[in-house]
Amino acid sequence: MLQIGDKKLINAWAFYDWANSVYSLVISTAVFPIYYSGLTASEGFANAEGKIAFLGTLWTPTSLYNYALAVSFLIVAFISPMLSGIADYAGNKKKFLKAFCLLGSLSVMSLFFFTGKETLWVAILFTILASIGFWGSVVFYNAYLPEVAPPEQQDNVSAKGFMMGYLGSILLLVICLVLIETEVFGFYDKQFGSQLSFVLVGLWWIGFAQVTYNGLPNEEKATLPKDNYFMKGLIEIKKVAKELIVYKELKIFLISFFLLSIGVQTIILTAGIFGVILGLKTLNLIATILLVQFVGILGAFLFSRLSNRIGNIKTLKITIAIWGVVCLIGFNLTKETPNIEMYFYVLGALIGLVMGAIQSLARSTYSKLLPKTEDTASYFSFYDVTEKIALVVGMVTFGLLNSLISIQSSVLALAIFFIAAFISISRIKKTTYVH
Repeated sequence: MLQIGDKKLINAWAFYDWANSVYSLVISTAVFPIYYSGLTASEGFANAEGKIAFLGTLWTPTSLYNYALAVSFLIVAFISPMLSGIADYAGNKKKFLKAFCLLGSLSVMSLFFFTGKETLWVAILFTILASIGFWGSVVFYNAYLPEVAPPEQQDNVSAKGFMMGYLGSILLLVICLVLIETEVFGFYDKQFGSQLSFVLVGLWWIGFAQVTYNGLPNEEKATLPKDNYFMKGLIEIKKVAKELIVYKELKIFLISFFLLSIGVQTIILTAGIFGVILGLKTLNLIATILLVQFVGILGAFLFSRLSNRIGNIKTLKITIAIWGVVCLIGFNLTKETPNIEMYFYVLGALIGLVMGAIQSLARSTYSKLLPKTEDTASYFSFYDVTEKIALVVGMVTFGLLNSLISIQSSVLALAIFFIAAFISISRIKKTTYVH
């Protein structure tokens, strides 16, 4: 069995970012949102007011998509604490990681069958299931970090995962763009090329995840009592909840993480649709998204090294401030803005600089603050629930303001959440180890 800090163990763990980040880029950010927006805007899909019918109600396409994601986040927030408690009790995090990965990859491949108005239910159902699979697996993946690297290595190891994720997702996105935009593979049909790209994402995700499965330890207990797993799971969660109240730094950090996640995750999930509403062409959007990924590699590396010098909290405050600037720029952009493409590229560069940085630092900071415990899945389920509730708040806020006022008002609201996150995290003076 590999020891904590072993390079092979770290590489195996980080490789799951390589496997699953293609979902974040191709499905959540790039190809599918643009495909969905284009299809729902096509002739005969929407009514004269630009609304589409689903479950007997008329929706704007953007709001329906946002609400579908919000439903998935609520489901993950509800089930992950229970499942994490069971995983800690039984010592079988890997089984849950595999199960959610399988659900996510199969659901992504099922998006292939979304071809028009009659199959809108396919898009909504499998968007929800794919999101549950992705975020559910991330709970158990993150929970391995304290078991993979000691505290002094966790910033760099967490950043390594995000950097590998960016590299892998860039590679597959380029393959998908060739598939969609050229005749290299023997045909030229943008819609069918997009559909095939969804299948490729699912195969990539489940295929490369096998590297992680083979490298992570099998920690399942040899003998397990035959009693009620769900009750044991509840007991584990209640125990961790009481401990979280005791540790002041952890509690403040989770509040800060909640506020910053509203902004960060909502921007990541709606950036492509925001670009479509601003009138950017598909190639400009894809170029911006690729720019975000390339700069993201550099940003994750630089900020992990900066945190080694000035500490996690100061570094996180810098990233939050940059996110606030992103929101203020976005608020001032409209379809009539001259050279809108250049402004969008600037936004992309700024987002890329801090996107992976803030996510990897948040993950490693939380890991550092944990007490010595075997209940890592339960602790990270609270981290995950915090993020999922933040996503629900963010997507619902964004969708409502977009429907009632304008998309610019939605962006401005996110800036307010970043300001609140900055104030909150300033109350943490240092990342103390609470064990």
